Amino acid sequence: AVSETDIIGALVIGFAAGVSSGMLGVGGGIIFVPGLVFFLSESQLGAEATSLVAIVPVAIVGALRQRGYGNLRLRDGMIVGLLSLPGVAGGALLADSLSERPLELGFAAVQLVFAVGLARRALQPPESEV
Repeated sequence: AVSETDIIGALVIGFAAGVSSGMLGVGGGIIFVPGLVFFLSESQLGAEATSLVAIVPVAIVGALRQRGYGNLRLRDGMIVGLLSLPGVAGGALLADSLSERPLELGFAAVQLVFAVGLARRALQPPESEV
């Protein structure tokens, strides 16, 4: 049975992912996966799979809004998306064959690498000041 706490947790995760997607272009993996694991007690694999479904409406609404602002590069997005299809099929097969621990560690490592890289970039002075 779904508890009231689960519903509130799902609402908070969904809202936070929506805001971060619209503002920063992130939300699925960065908000949905840890949120589902921590707040809704999903397994790492279950959270990753659920995140893939949850990101669909977020991506559609976000892309439509950004298109309205003239920021969408549809051709580039379609190329990247189509080229990622074999990768996601292989990645899902690999994820299903691994235990939870390597998935958790791999997810954490990816998050850390990106966090460090983005922090370094943000802390560099703008090129006009160099």
